[in-house]
Amino acid sequence: MGCARSRRGPPVTTLPGAEQVDRFRRGIARHLGLHFDDGKLALLADVLRGRLEALKQGTDAYLARLEAAASADESQALARALTVAETFFFRHIEQFRAFSEIALPDRARAAQEAGRRLQILSAGCASGEEPYSLAMLVREAAGVRPSDVDIVGVDVNPAMLEKAARGRFSSWVLRETPPDTVQRWFRSEGREFVLDDVVRNAVRFELRNLAGAAGSTWLPEAFDVIFCRNVLMYFTPEGAQMLVERLASTLHTGGYLFLGHAETLRGLSSDFHLRQTHGAFYYQRRGRLRSDVRALDHTAPAPSIRQTAIRDLVDDAGTWVEAIRQASSRIEALAESPSLVSARAGAGDGLVRPRWDVGLALELLEKERFAEALELVQALPPEWDSDAEVLLLHAVLLTHGGELSRAERACERLLEIDELNAGAHYLLALCREGAGDRAGSIRHDQAAIYLDPGFAMAHLHLGLLARRASDSRAARGALRQAMALLPREDASRLLLFGGGFGRDTLVSLCRAELAGCGGNG
Repeated sequence: MGCARSRRGPPVTTLPGAEQVDRFRRGIARHLGLHFDDGKLALLADVLRGRLEALKQGTDAYLARLEAAASADESQALARALTVAETFFFRHIEQFRAFSEIALPDRARAAQEAGRRLQILSAGCASGEEPYSLAMLVREAAGVRPSDVDIVGVDVNPAMLEKAARGRFSSWVLRETPPDTVQRWFRSEGREFVLDDVVRNAVRFELRNLAGAAGSTWLPEAFDVIFCRNVLMYFTPEGAQMLVERLASTLHTGGYLFLGHAETLRGLSSDFHLRQTHGAFYYQRRGRLRSDVRALDHTAPAPSIRQTAIRDLVDDAGTWVEAIRQASSRIEALAESPSLVSARAGAGDGLVRPRWDVGLALELLEKERFAEALELVQALPPEWDSDAEVLLLHAVLLTHGGELSRAERACERLLEIDELNAGAHYLLALCREGAGDRAGSIRHDQAAIYLDPGFAMAHLHLGLLARRASDSRAARGALRQAMALLPREDASRLLLFGGGFGRDTLVSLCRAELAGCGGNG
């Protein structure tokens, strides 16, 4: 690329190339913690060009300084250019209801008993709509003294904080705000709505880089409630994990964390309990921080594809869990499997079995020898009772055998170890369906989908529940989602959760059920 020159001052820099834009992207990730995929390279190139022109620097010289240590002024300039966020008051109102009716009174009591102030943090607060929404709810809450509550909003973008401090907003950001709330806390001035000073003065704003060095923002057990919504999705995986660890450490024991509607701590932290109320998912800090990222790695051969008259089986069974049990029984009756003499002989001998025994159980599951796999798992010594992988496999096999009460207990034990295990919630959905608890079944399916949106079987089961309840609209949505996810679902997950049915068979089931509820297969 050629060099453009101005008539005065130093020459304008050469336009950056692809390699330099990638260096810029890595520098942004290092200093701001922000992740930009390849679809944002054009944006990054524009921002880089703008910074080079503003500073009258060459590309390599600028990148070298950025890689060494970005100045505070430069970090703020980059934040202005890269973190413009659209938000509005009471966004995802169900989370604010959970805050108002669960988190706020609970933590207000805890703060009062400890003789301290209630502390609330809005991390990544942008132009202030979120912390101001919280301040309104605090002032409207019964039994909470607003004068005993501190609300802090932090953001890396100084322009957004300046806008927040002004407290002047358009009607667009009030579109989800109840009319009586608008009337109470705003006054109209021309085309703007001006926030009441009582609410505006209830929030303190601070310029903070959430990915920066630890400081006063991250004091141990400083906050009772943290809203950090739609922030993690912009961080690198390493940056997201570091931020979650900081959030956990700065929350009081029992404090609450609200993430974005589509964000989850699965794979990031085991320091929180998952909560589900008011149609919202949120988190509560455990009593003791574990800060160990637990991830189940199920390695197993791909399942064989076995076509069956699955639609008839599902219709005859009445429930999906009963269809799984009936299919398992038919397979066991037809199979002439050799007995596991060594497993039976070794049961109760007190010897700790090697890890390959679990692999053997998975092989038996793949070969549809469910009873033998269950026998092998149950022959493992007590030392395995706290192994998450074994507990999950045990619950799967118990579900296959129709032993739903035992499967439910295994899942509950698993959730004590790994509360964010989507597979356990899916199996609990099957158990609850088998117990006639449709609402509980739906709740666990929703939890599984929240924790892992790509979990095809949870979408499929939710669709079947809706189909049987004659809720065609909900059934179509869930079944279409399942049909889209099944072709790329992990083979080991289909082995564990597919009920003994192959990928093609499950896709065919989705098509048939969609046709039955007026959808397109």
